[in-house]
Amino acid sequence: MVETTAWSVKDVFVQGPQSAADVPIHFARSANPAALVGLDDHQKAWLAAQTFSGAAKRHVLIPGSDGTIASVVFGLGDGHQGEPSGPSEMLTGLLSATLPAGTYRFASDLDETFLAQLAWALGAYSFSRYRNKKDGGERAKLRLGGADAARVINTAEGVWFGRDLINTPASDMGPADIEAAARLLAERHGASVSVIAGDDLIARNFPMIHAVGRGSPRAPRLIDLTWGAAGAPKITLVGKGISFDTGGLDIKPPSAMLLMKKDMGGAATALALAHMIMGRGLKCRLRVLIPTAENSVSGDAFRPGDVLPSRAGLNVEIGNTDAEGRLVLADALALADSDQPDSIFVFATLTGAARSALGPDLPAFFTDDEALAQTLPPLAATIGDPLWRLPLWDGYRRHLDSDIADINNVWESPFAGAITAALFLKRFVKNARRFAHFDLYGWRPAARPLGPKGGEPQTARAVMEHLRRELAA
Repeated sequence: MVETTAWSVKDVFVQGPQSAADVPIHFARSANPAALVGLDDHQKAWLAAQTFSGAAKRHVLIPGSDGTIASVVFGLGDGHQGEPSGPSEMLTGLLSATLPAGTYRFASDLDETFLAQLAWALGAYSFSRYRNKKDGGERAKLRLGGADAARVINTAEGVWFGRDLINTPASDMGPADIEAAARLLAERHGASVSVIAGDDLIARNFPMIHAVGRGSPRAPRLIDLTWGAAGAPKITLVGKGISFDTGGLDIKPPSAMLLMKKDMGGAATALALAHMIMGRGLKCRLRVLIPTAENSVSGDAFRPGDVLPSRAGLNVEIGNTDAEGRLVLADALALADSDQPDSIFVFATLTGAARSALGPDLPAFFTDDEALAQTLPPLAATIGDPLWRLPLWDGYRRHLDSDIADINNVWESPFAGAITAALFLKRFVKNARRFAHFDLYGWRPAARPLGPKGGEPQTARAVMEHLRRELAA
């Protein structure tokens, strides 16, 4: 059963006119209390007595004469941010998780009010599905207003939805559950969903999705969601939905399986982004393809050395069964490409090589569109959803050559694993005007201002911001 907290995002806000009971939050960039407009002399004296320096992430509660909280002062520092990128206003994500229950409002003028409000919601997220003691009762809420209020809620809902899917263990997030999540989203937005599952994948020419999932009793499937008006720009999202990855017969060591519930993080990201696109009514013809399977060990599992046919007609030699994500994506990409979309965006927790190169906070980004390559990374950095371009360097294509088939699914060398994986995917895209692939970690290793430790649909906000601007042009 799919459970999501996403539609509870509104609970961290209060909407409507300001109330005298709202506690003002003042933002400081220096230790000078006199610079804080709205504080009286007694409050400024209290702030000085706390040796408040304006340091980033520190807040001070200022009491009123009746012992209640009269105001909050929060340090933004000198512009150094607490996340890998983004304006310091996004540090407000710390406040929603730490302030006492009550209703608060931003009392200072901000350059990035939308991002500060969004950070409040992202920092308030909590995953408590499996705790007997649920998070409940009163919480800190922010007075939400302005022209971007609906956009704040829509974006946060998408992120919370993606986080819920990734955080749910594989016992409750198998291929059928990922399908249920897509259907839940489709119902909310009036989209259409079709699914090809089990042996029907063979009959419908998706042999690699079937091969990867045939070792599990939980049937693999291809989920196909469509929304929007015919004739609008075609945007296709493809998300890797490996619900759990043992590595197959090339089995992973136990330590490498501890976070494998997040191997469907690409599917979660695609669905999170789809919610943002549909919720904001972007003028596009949206298609979301989720190839989902469980890569299990069994007598029917596919083997190293096997040669698998693909939907595109290429025969693929299996150099390693732990490189299964690119196989299911390849069949989905062949279908996506046949529709000749304007853009194909691929989201996948695909390679450890990308993490070795860039770490967990910075997804790798590959594209054949130079305009996108120039605009997307700086845009992503300004909203705290960073990414970094790596090259689709054609010189490495030869390393995927096979002695007995059209292509191998891996290069056995330890070098350039993220690049060769991206090149493998690109072999199955020929007709789309633009191709972009995002190699994600899909996980926040420790609590940060924009959220707790756990699943994260990285790059969804960045791509949404790009599409919002592009499709409005």
